[in-house]
Amino acid sequence: MRLEGKTAIVTGAASGFGRGIAEKFAAEGARVIVADLNAEGAEEVAQAVLGMAHRVDVSADADWADLTARAMEEWGRIDILVNNAGITHMPKPMEDVTEEEFDRVLRVNAKSVYLSARHVVPVMKAARAGAILNVASTAGVSPRPRLNWYNASKGWMITATKAMAVELAPEGVRVNALNPVAGETPLLASFMGEDTPEMRAKFLSTIPLGRFSTPQDLGNAACFLCSDEASMITGVAMEVDGGRCI
Repeated sequence: MRLEGKTAIVTGAASGFGRGIAEKFAAEGARVIVADLNAEGAEEVAQAVLGMAHRVDVSADADWADLTARAMEEWGRIDILVNNAGITHMPKPMEDVTEEEFDRVLRVNAKSVYLSARHVVPVMKAARAGAILNVASTAGVSPRPRLNWYNASKGWMITATKAMAVELAPEGVRVNALNPVAGETPLLASFMGEDTPEMRAKFLSTIPLGRFSTPQDLGNAACFLCSDEASMITGVAMEVDGGRCI
């Protein structure tokens, strides 16, 4: 029960890593808002973790205002924020990524962190406590070819995490990131371009431990970084990657 009594917002929590994080948080005693663009999926997960579902477009300021207001109405505080929602473009030469695809990736992967800070950081500053976790990627550390602008968006998130950590430390707010390697999530096929045994073998050959990351792996790491056990840890981008970035 490492998160007993804590309140947490987890975005992109209807599936994949976000679901794994929401499930782990609930198992460790936290009350969770399962926030996702997929309202039906969010409701399913919320029922499973005895939490609340909230439909949110993380790239929309008004949606962040509504999400923050609901959390404050229900709980009166926000202890933990996990910016997990993310997307990618399909693997292709960098010059072939359309402007629309580029804008969408940056809106969801980068602008969402900015918008979350606009609304949630003031709440945490007022409480002089809080933990923010941004789910970045090994792509921001060791980029894969043909995923150029996705790589860049995750590199942005890692730098934003460190900048936020330095600024918010005096306010009692910790900010960290996770860098997962490709995992068994709905985005896996998009990263590979096609989900075939050959493509899976190619990806797995770059991971020394020889397996993809799982939602449970991310849930365990997220739980530690957002718990009081990590009270001296801020500005870290922890690799959950089976050795991929070595």
